[in-house]
Amino acid sequence: MFAEMRAKEASIKIAILDLYEGHENQGMRCIREIIHQWSELHNYTVVFDEFDVRQKLQLPDLSYDTFIASGGPGSPIETEGEEWDNLFMQWMENVNNYNNNDANTTKKQVFFICHSFQLACRYFKIATVCKRKSTSFGVFPVHMLKDGKNELAFEGLNDPFYVVDSRDFQVIEPNHHAIKKMGGKILAIEKERPHVPYERAIMALRFNQYFIGTQFHPEADAIGMSMYLQRSDKKEHVIKTYGEEKWKSMVEQLQDPDKIIFTYSKILSNFLNYSIKNVP
Repeated sequence: MFAEMRAKEASIKIAILDLYEGHENQGMRCIREIIHQWSELHNYTVVFDEFDVRQKLQLPDLSYDTFIASGGPGSPIETEGEEWDNLFMQWMENVNNYNNNDANTTKKQVFFICHSFQLACRYFKIATVCKRKSTSFGVFPVHMLKDGKNELAFEGLNDPFYVVDSRDFQVIEPNHHAIKKMGGKILAIEKERPHVPYERAIMALRFNQYFIGTQFHPEADAIGMSMYLQRSDKKEHVIKTYGEEKWKSMVEQLQDPDKIIFTYSKILSNFLNYSIKNVP
């Protein structure tokens, strides 16, 4: 609805914070494509810039209308105190302070994905960020909580909905009092695993009115990801690491229109729709 109300000549500035540290990935390609598709659908003039946070210590200023922070490799714990990590934490604080200043009537929305989501949880001290017992890799169902069903970014999704998950770390043991105090809400948790005695991880969280994030990859493009996994080198790596059945299952589920294709078409587009509502 917001999209149709804006003028065709509208110009929107989007910043993408790249936390991949130069590692080969599909995440940045997918984020770019979602922005292109969204802007073409609504006839927007969009300018977006990419900032190499970890290698070049680049971070966007507050002239941008909205921000998307990517996933990335490695531990979200062990980099605490490193220069890029300190700068990223300071950037989050700057955006948060800007939004909390009543003099700033146009607020800045931020979407955190996987690694950056874990960093944000560490920054706000609202849950435990720790290593998983084993890597989570594949296509899995995610279950909405009550607040998730009223979340604008999740509009149009089924419950459960399916996501691409690829992580060695997790966010668990939420501090519900701290989350509520800062205006946050837990939106979704991982699939139930009754056969293991582990707490279900937080898979999506609204930190406050302007910050939201997911521990999964909402940008994952089913067709592109499927082709990527069928590359001989990637196929060999996945089979060697996770087994042939996991590789077959992931390729099959990526091609299911009721799963990843559906999630890809909703979450970040919904976020962009509402994040520009008050852009002049």
